[in-house]
Amino acid sequence: MLRPWRLDDLDSLVAHANDEQVSRGLADRFPYPYTREDGERFLSGGVIDMAEPVFAIEVDGRACGGIGAHPGKGERAHSAEFGYWLGRSLWGAGLMTRVVAAFAPWAMRELALYRLYATVFDHNPGSARVLQKNGFTEEGAQRCAVVKRGQLHDLRVFAKVRRSLNDAT
Repeated sequence: MLRPWRLDDLDSLVAHANDEQVSRGLADRFPYPYTREDGERFLSGGVIDMAEPVFAIEVDGRACGGIGAHPGKGERAHSAEFGYWLGRSLWGAGLMTRVVAAFAPWAMRELALYRLYATVFDHNPGSARVLQKNGFTEEGAQRCAVVKRGQLHDLRVFAKVRRSLNDAT
């Protein structure tokens, strides 16, 4: 289930987020180690704008990951970048593929998007497969785009587009 984050998600958030393997494919604003203070700052809106579509992924009544979109501004208002993460104990079962399958068309419709895109670290083929299984096209790579934990990485770019707001996604 996708739902808004709640303050009572703190323990579950920290339990799933405090994992080096989870954080290695995410922006540095998702730190490792992930402390209670990091979780409190996130849940209070100190890390990302909680007014944007940002949801907890709930399994068996507990938040175990997240997904959200960051809409563009100005001439890019009909485009949004999105990202997601999932606790490692839930990897490999197709859960994130199903989450993206629900979230992407909803976000495109609700935000009136022509383009929804994500970037994936070059060392994260699982995340690339999630996007490909959901009809995202790999557009190329941003070469030497980020340094994560002292290592230089390319970012693979995936997007889903539609030519009119009446098109199905």
